[in-house]
Amino acid sequence: MKRTRSFIALMTVLASALCGAQSTTPADDSKPAVTNTPGQQYPRIDSELRATFRVTAPEAKKVQLSLGGNHDMVKGDDGVWSITTKPLVPGFHYYSIVIDGVSAADPTSEAYFGISKMGSGIEVPEKGVDFYDAKDVPHGEVRSHWYTSKTSGQTRRCFVYTPPDYDTNQTARYPVLYIQHGRGEDERGWSTQGRLNFILDNLIAAGEAKPMIVVMDNGGIAGAFGGGRGAGGPATRPGVGPAGGAAPGAAQGAGRRGGAPGGGMGSAFAKIFIEDLVPNIDSTYRTLADRDHRAIAGLSMGGMQTLGIGLNNLDMFAYIGGFSSAGGQFPNTRTGPLSDADTFNKKVKVFWLSLGSEETAGYNGNQGFHQTLEKAGIKHVYYESPGTAHEWQTWRRSLHGFAPLLFRD
Repeated sequence: MKRTRSFIALMTVLASALCGAQSTTPADDSKPAVTNTPGQQYPRIDSELRATFRVTAPEAKKVQLSLGGNHDMVKGDDGVWSITTKPLVPGFHYYSIVIDGVSAADPTSEAYFGISKMGSGIEVPEKGVDFYDAKDVPHGEVRSHWYTSKTSGQTRRCFVYTPPDYDTNQTARYPVLYIQHGRGEDERGWSTQGRLNFILDNLIAAGEAKPMIVVMDNGGIAGAFGGGRGAGGPATRPGVGPAGGAAPGAAQGAGRRGGAPGGGMGSAFAKIFIEDLVPNIDSTYRTLADRDHRAIAGLSMGGMQTLGIGLNNLDMFAYIGGFSSAGGQFPNTRTGPLSDADTFNKKVKVFWLSLGSEETAGYNGNQGFHQTLEKAGIKHVYYESPGTAHEWQTWRRSLHGFAPLLFRD
């Protein structure tokens, strides 16, 4: 799965930065974005993946689209402001409307929790790609699950995906994947923006992945953007979505039941995860409660939490996946669980690392860690998502590649 940057450049159509509007009129073949609220015709996306946005603000002096920077919209005689972008990278992107200097959600878009607040989002379709779409296959369920954390004294919410036959096959027990969001998002991210449930439904229906339970909890890192209520989320690509991304200098933790980077909240979450979440899931759902049937993965800061928790608890996890793992430090191979390649390779059945080929801040760190693992003889899978940056399309593709490798023995 290893790819070079030059090869990747030939495989996908890249989005250009907005850099202003090409026009204010949508193409004849444009269609409403699937992320619009019911009945709304804008934003619209055409066959070249250009998006047209409109907002009614007749008294406004200046209106801008905030999507990879602020871009001036043009006011019509009817008081409607419009802009048509250049082609966008496929996938999900956050955006907002700035009216006379005040940032606001677009009332025609569904609301999504990202960059530590509720805001607007647009789904740009990828031509010929449907692995994350809702298809005519058996569907699992995403359940809201509340549990009490004795460690923190909180009543907490996570979301749990159960596979299509969970309620009908009452004697079956299932392996579990725990998967974390990134900085600025929360436990809703993977099923809402990431479409995890459809990805798993389609893989399971095709016989490409084992039926599994997936747990999506709140990693406690959304407040990193200074306005959120506590969980985590990512940045999108430069020139296409809001800024954010990797937290500089996030330290790799240590300790038998901790080890999650990301400061105090990361360490606190590691304790909640090990002492409260996993036991609660095993006691509530029909799980196969052993390390051979337990996986952990995460994106961005959630990827660093994954490496911290997973590598320091190899008696609990046989599968570990870091998607665009953000942070200033990666585990070294001279001390700790990666210092003995033979032992690690016997214990860990899949060690997955991935990122987008167009990532900026995290690219060198992730690729360097991959190269370090190769030199140390640590078996792992390294994947670069072609043409995408620190964004949901990278992580959808990562999950689509990671999930089929799980629980095969």
